[in-house]
Amino acid sequence: MPQHPPSTLLSAALQAAQRGWHVFPLRPGDKRPALHGETACPHTGPCTGGHVKWEQRATTDPDRIRKAWSTGAFNIGIATGPSDLFVLDLDRPKPNSQPDAPDGAANLKALCERAGHPVPRTRTIRTASGGTHLYFSAPAAVRLHNTAGTLAPLVDTRAWGGYVVAAGSTINGHTYAVHGPALINPLPPWLMGILVPPHPKPATTPPAQPVLLRAHRYAETAMERERATVRAAPEGRRNATLLASVRAVGRFVAWGDLPRHTVEAAFQAEGEAVGLTAAECRATITSALDWSIRTCRPRPEAA
Repeated sequence: MPQHPPSTLLSAALQAAQRGWHVFPLRPGDKRPALHGETACPHTGPCTGGHVKWEQRATTDPDRIRKAWSTGAFNIGIATGPSDLFVLDLDRPKPNSQPDAPDGAANLKALCERAGHPVPRTRTIRTASGGTHLYFSAPAAVRLHNTAGTLAPLVDTRAWGGYVVAAGSTINGHTYAVHGPALINPLPPWLMGILVPPHPKPATTPPAQPVLLRAHRYAETAMERERATVRAAPEGRRNATLLASVRAVGRFVAWGDLPRHTVEAAFQAEGEAVGLTAAECRATITSALDWSIRTCRPRPEAA
């Protein structure tokens, strides 16, 4: 089946921008950004002063959008963070899953039932694979980031550092389209409470803060170093590099220095930024963290 002509995709991109959503081009018939990665950056044009990623280059400027989509039938990416959007991505089970494996929508319904809340109704997009995107307005009080399976299996989130494929885009002959509610509602507070747990009350006897702070800072430094390693990975080695880097950071999750969801969100963003698919990143990160936690040795005693 032919892809949508550029004029149709241009119209969809302009409509998204009119809603205040920051868009950028994806490869024709694909989910991956059509913009160059950091390793291939020519350091010209928008990148004269240094590489500018897709999240920063996403725009609502109609002139820039017309110029970009005049050169090809690009699919449309919406940078969720700058667009003040929070999106629940309800995936379908993998082809090799059990025949009766529940999908993301069923897992979200079960989560809502356990919490005593109805399944939230908001703008709903049916994806090319048969999954669902639920669009919410992002809370102003906190900056949320991507998660992978934190809420429930096959329920991912897209916020700062993430993007979604917009309605009107086509992959494998299937078009992303509004399905059901079209109006956007705020993210329910009870869901945000799961993603951002309340700060624990301080213990009566405070722990040895200098030791904990040093461990946390060392862990954060190590994670930033490994994120840079993923960003610099050459094509053909990106998935293997992502696996090795997440394994290297996994011990800090096992020791309690870094929350698992923070590591998942950080490396999910890095993997997608270098051209890996969301599903590929998610599977690699989960495998790497599970291995690290399972095989991690106790923290060495301080001398």
